[in-house]
Parts: sequence; structure tokens; C-alpha cells
Amino acid sequence: MSVSDQKKKQIITAAIAEFQEKGYAGSSMDRISERAQVSKRTVYNHFESKDVLFKAINQCLADQINSALELPYDPDLPIRDALIRLGWAEGELMINPCFMSLARMIMSETIRDPELAADMNARMTKLTIFAEFIERAAREGKLTVENPGVAAEQFLGLIKSRAFYPNIYAARVPERDEMETIITESVDLFLARYGSASETNNS
Repeated sequence: MSVSDQKKKQIITAAIAEFQEKGYAGSSMDRISERAQVSKRTVYNHFESKDVLFKAINQCLADQINSALELPYDPDLPIRDALIRLGWAEGELMINPCFMSLARMIMSETIRDPELAADMNARMTKLTIFAEFIERAAREGKLTVENPGVAAEQFLGLIKSRAFYPNIYAARVPERDEMETIITESVDLFLARYGSASETNNS
């Protein structure tokens, strides 16, 4: 990592801590430079404003989400196993304290700023990835789904309603065994609605 990249990482780390402690409105570039142990000029060389810096943090969160979901579709995997694997792509993020802390900080600001919420939503492609997975499984006869987009929302909702939102509000991180239970129960409920008869008979 170059010196410039290292300083940029220091600034982002310091900014996350500052935003978590003070909120967006109460944060200052002066304190962020102090936390990062770099000059204010260095901060502005990398990020021209507090808004640009905050959006860069948003992108870090989106990159983590999108990177976690870079899973190749395996047509030879039984659909239940494939859905559990897909669920864990989301679940691994939710049992990561750093991710949950970052998500909590950003969510508090997106509630305040609808434009920021829309920007954050546009950066995350996971719903599309889930929908594409479900659509392909349906084409192969493993699922019976008329609207993959709605089914993807439902599948994600089953997991997030128990693992993400309650823990974000309670400032806690779910344990791995807790996450495993949520994912397997979500998959089984999803398959009870969308599983194909032929796939069920083959399992």
C-alpha cells in the first residue's frame, strides 16, 4: 500500500469514528484530521468536503456488500444448499462487528437525509444479484417463481428482519450459531413457498 493510500485509509477510519460519535452534522474535518493524525490539507487533498468523505464511506459499505455477494452460481448444488450459501453471503456481513458498526452509523444519517438514502441504495446491487440467482434457479426448475424480484426481496427480508434490523437498533452483533438458525429457517420457509415439487421429490 502506498503512503497516499495508507493516509486515505487513516482518514476514512478516523471519519467513521467521528461520524459515529458526533453524527454527520456535528462532525468536523478538523477533528477528523486530528483523529487520522494527518494535516487538514492532507484530508482535503483526498476529500474536498465532508459530504464527499461521507459518500466515500458509503461506497466502502456498498463495496463490502457487493464483494460478499460475488458468488458463482453452481447448477450442481441442491437448491436448499445453494440458498443457504447465498444467505450466508449476507449473514457473514451481519456477524461482522465492523460492518454492523459502519451500517449503524450510515443508517442513522440516511434516516435524516432521503437523498443520501437513495444514493446509498443505488450503490448496492445485492437485490439484483439475489433476483438473478432466483430467476436462474426457476429456469432450471428448482424454484417455482413468477416474479424473481419480489421473491428476492422476500428472501432478504426473512433474514434481515431477524438478523439485521433488531441488532442494528440494539447495537449488538448476532452470534454465528444464531445467524445459522436464522438462515436455515429462512431458506426452509422460502422453499415452502417457492420450492418446486420435482426438486422436493429429488431431495
